[in-house]
Amino acid sequence: MSVDTDTVKRVARLSRIALADGEAEKMTDELNTILGFVEQLNEVDIEGVEPMTSVVATDMRKRVDGVTDGSKAGDIVANAPVTEDNFFMVPKVVE
Repeated sequence: MSVDTDTVKRVARLSRIALADGEAEKMTDELNTILGFVEQLNEVDIEGVEPMTSVVATDMRKRVDGVTDGSKAGDIVANAPVTEDNFFMVPKVVE
């Protein structure tokens, strides 16, 4: 896969990057070099290799997935001027 100067200019316009004609030609060469490297990765034999998220084998630390009230309701409403049963009390605004 390769890109031409028109494609580079279109991508630059879509990403709102100002690009002069000389820069577009330079970027075309650089993008083609990058895409050539990516195409080389398609040649790597990955048969039998399991997908991984890290190069080091690790187990994810997991916590118990339980529903709690957080035991913080009293702390949250502690500075409120008026509360009732750990709820904020506010004046009625719609009649």
